[in-house]
Amino acid sequence: MEEKKLYPFRFCPLTDDYDWGSEAFLLADLGYRDTLVRDGWLAGNQMGEVMDTYMERVVGDNVYEYYGRQFPVCVRKIHVVGRMPLRVHPDDETAGQRYDFLGKEKLWYVLRCGKNAKVMLGFREDTDAAAVYGKCGDGSIDELLNTVAPHSGQYFHIPPGTPHCAEGDIDILEISQSSPVDICMCGWGKTVSSEEFDDALTIVDALDFIDYKAFKSEKPGPHLVDIPQFRVEKIELKAALHSFCGQDSPFVLYVCVGGAAAVQIDVLGQTASFPFKSGEVLLVPAECNDFRVVPTEQAAVLLELEVPHIVEKDSYINPESPASLSD
Repeated sequence: MEEKKLYPFRFCPLTDDYDWGSEAFLLADLGYRDTLVRDGWLAGNQMGEVMDTYMERVVGDNVYEYYGRQFPVCVRKIHVVGRMPLRVHPDDETAGQRYDFLGKEKLWYVLRCGKNAKVMLGFREDTDAAAVYGKCGDGSIDELLNTVAPHSGQYFHIPPGTPHCAEGDIDILEISQSSPVDICMCGWGKTVSSEEFDDALTIVDALDFIDYKAFKSEKPGPHLVDIPQFRVEKIELKAALHSFCGQDSPFVLYVCVGGAAAVQIDVLGQTASFPFKSGEVLLVPAECNDFRVVPTEQAAVLLELEVPHIVEKDSYINPESPASLSD
């Protein structure tokens, strides 16, 4: 019997409420949070179940060889109405060695700003572990933090080791690696939910990987972020785009941050349309390698995510060393 071909699918969000606001998992394969497919013959399946069953058909051969059965990225919408706990995350090497998880590269994209909106990101000036530990303890760490008054459409790449949080009235879209490892540095004198952070991890666990240098914003480029873990581009969709990815290409992920759009695929000579609107995520599996993205409202704005081709380096080879022949 011929296998059913995969199709683009949306997800049912999972929302957690906190004293400072809420976070909605728009796409997650984290075990403790696993979003359900919303439409089609896969509706009701968790993302983890889809990965367990369809593997490289979802993400592509190269991504599957590197990440296995875990979907490699997570998308959340963060709604802040107070002050988030200050947090920090490790890189892949540290997280893998200590916790057997991926690290957590992040992109924050500001969806909306209201009254007194702020983003705290890294340090204003170079500092050290002793100063940070003391000020996290007495709740005055904001005196050391680099503070930004954000605007809608602004984005921030948050590398591992960078303390960060938001406060005031602000909505943020977070795209990150699939990892549960965020460590709370400071709860600002309030009880921190065990649903948000692992109680066993404290600021002490992060002191050796926090980046104590003054934070420097990255220069704008053609992409919002372009790192080995993922690449994100902002698209103001005014006309149909045709995407032919080839047989060996990975999945494509679209997050609609304005208006509405649809992915169209030819199925047995007919056009199948998969719509999504502002606030929704659409996953185009690797198996769907020839499709069109069309605006269904005039002001359609998308974030397009891809995972670059991954080449694992041989740990016995130093690629920086010049080639030479032995005597």
